[in-house]
Amino acid sequence: MNFVAIDFETANASRSSVCSLAAVTVENGQIVRSAYSLIRPPVMKFDYRNIEVHGIQPEDVMHKPTFDQLWERICPHIENKIVLAHNAAFDISVLRSILQTYSLPVPTMKYACTVQIAKKTWPGEDNYKLNTLAQRFNIDFEHHNALHDARTCAKIAILAGRELRINNFLQLMHILKLPVKDFA
Repeated sequence: MNFVAIDFETANASRSSVCSLAAVTVENGQIVRSAYSLIRPPVMKFDYRNIEVHGIQPEDVMHKPTFDQLWERICPHIENKIVLAHNAAFDISVLRSILQTYSLPVPTMKYACTVQIAKKTWPGEDNYKLNTLAQRFNIDFEHHNALHDARTCAKIAILAGRELRINNFLQLMHILKLPVKDFA
């Protein structure tokens, strides 16, 4: 099981309004590295609803680096990797948008969604929200904290592999008949 789980938080409804990012690297089924950054969005417009969700205030990121300033440090951790996110459609669209906003190079990577993995591995759950799954598996969790979200996402994929006795992520996806998509 080798992959990187990510999670973004945004300042407003714009996908490019990244205000935090976390990445958790899994090698051989073990979390080996975690990183978290507060990020100054390209436009300092925070919606009340977003603040209510993640608790990040404009003053928390006012003097933090922008995404383009961090990209050189971030890119090597996802380049040529499989990247997971819980509800990957959102996080992957955020990554696409922020890369486009800053005209940054697009990494070569593949991605998959742990919502889909959980649905196929544990059918019949009431829902597949991150907080529900964290509770089900007794994972210490603070919802909408990017680091907690990414770590929980990683643990869900690891647990799915254990449940199905599979220690290779691509084999897990094959058994579950789920796609691993190219990021382009």
